[in-house]
Amino acid sequence: MRLWGALYLLTWVVVLEFILGLVPLDRNLLDYLHLALGFLIIALTYSNYRALRGTTVMGRIKRTSRASYQLSYVVGATGLLMFFGIGSGWTLLFGISLFGAFIFVHLVLALAIVTQAAAVAIGYDMWEEKEFAAETVAGEVPAPPVPPALARARPPPTAPTSDR
Repeated sequence: MRLWGALYLLTWVVVLEFILGLVPLDRNLLDYLHLALGFLIIALTYSNYRALRGTTVMGRIKRTSRASYQLSYVVGATGLLMFFGIGSGWTLLFGISLFGAFIFVHLVLALAIVTQAAAVAIGYDMWEEKEFAAETVAGEVPAPPVPPALARARPPPTAPTSDR
């Protein structure tokens, strides 16, 4: 899979995780599926980070990818704590259990991962397509760039002919 595809895949796997958490079906099955997708997210964030390190893409994109990878471990750790029910009987403040705090941290960091994954994918895609090279005119939205494979396949435009 090309790198841009793997970057966008991570975004959609995290979105699928959120949707999975909202499905009101058998929680046992969904919990195991959620756990499996969580491990996939950790693997994808690591793979994407390693692949980006081997490119000449801007440093901010590499740092954001690294942050997503690091956050995925914290999300995974809080997920495992919740999976095993740790902290459900311990009350912190205002009647909120430690388990509830784990849920909050898990959700907030998962939101951070999905937003960072989308930013990395879009930034890398724009860098790869050289879209940072030219500024646009204010008020205009230019057409998307034509992929090189399509540009080679299309015949060059010809001048219009008139019937007169």
